[in-house]
Amino acid sequence: MTNRPLRFGVIGCAGIAVGSVIPGIKQSTTSVVQAIASRDLRKAQETADKLEIPTAYGSYEELLADSSLDAVYIPLPNHLHMEWSIRAMEAGKHVLCEKPMALNAGEAARMLETSRSTGKHLAEAFMYRNHPRYGRIKEIIASGEIGEVRGIHGTFTFNNHADKNNVRYRRDWGGGSIYDVGCYPISAARLILGSEPEAATVHALISPEHDHVDMMASGVIEFPNSVALTFDCSMWAAFRNTLEILGTDGRIEVPSAYIGDPTFYVHTSAGKREEQQEMLNQYSLQADHFARIVWGEESARFGPEDAVANMKVIDACIESAYRRQRIQI
Repeated sequence: MTNRPLRFGVIGCAGIAVGSVIPGIKQSTTSVVQAIASRDLRKAQETADKLEIPTAYGSYEELLADSSLDAVYIPLPNHLHMEWSIRAMEAGKHVLCEKPMALNAGEAARMLETSRSTGKHLAEAFMYRNHPRYGRIKEIIASGEIGEVRGIHGTFTFNNHADKNNVRYRRDWGGGSIYDVGCYPISAARLILGSEPEAATVHALISPEHDHVDMMASGVIEFPNSVALTFDCSMWAAFRNTLEILGTDGRIEVPSAYIGDPTFYVHTSAGKREEQQEMLNQYSLQADHFARIVWGEESARFGPEDAVANMKVIDACIESAYRRQRIQI
């Protein structure tokens, strides 16, 4: 480990930043939050005071000009991810960008190109992937205990429909449930199967009350070897975030797949086995892995190429939902 912590600046005061990511960075063993920026200096200062962040800026440009910062975390609305990630890397900062990486795979590819040309690390903030339980799940599958994987079912739903001014309900800003939470089961299926899907078919509730974004979507994503992910995601339904991996001889049940209790269960002919997992701060783990990549101590488990691949699937899902057609990827 280097003799000083990795110094983050945060561009924006979004709820995910204030409630989860900044506290996670502060609790990490490698990193600190040195500055925060908003287009409203008073908001930035209030957030800085609340979270004990040393410096507040009234513009994103001022934060990027701060030579004391090593990296930035970007929790801005989706349509701003590409612009500010690229500007940050060009300003000499490593970037942790909130999921989904961009509005589409083309934007994500431009971000990848900038990461390569500047030599700055770019990571997509799928925090759940940093918890060791997913390594354990893959280990169980590889052992053959549940047989061959036949399918995966994932959910991520919550109800926030009454907040009509929420950025999630701006279609031109990258709003909608597929972007916001459907990206999780898509990412998890790709992680577990270790392969890229071939086609997507999605049906969605498109709401005129919410700028015609998909408020709920249900889909089938086709992977090689006749394996499929079935999923549903919603911003207008009761809360759940589950994952089930179905094999020929058993199944793995993950009641809280992305947030919450990390314990999961293995069901086979021998019965039901609980796999207890330590309750770790996934945001702290994310910050630690990010810092060690920057310092050259670890290799990235998921580089920006993975984000481009995930965006290709999201693109297909959104196109399928609006065209009501099966879309090849």
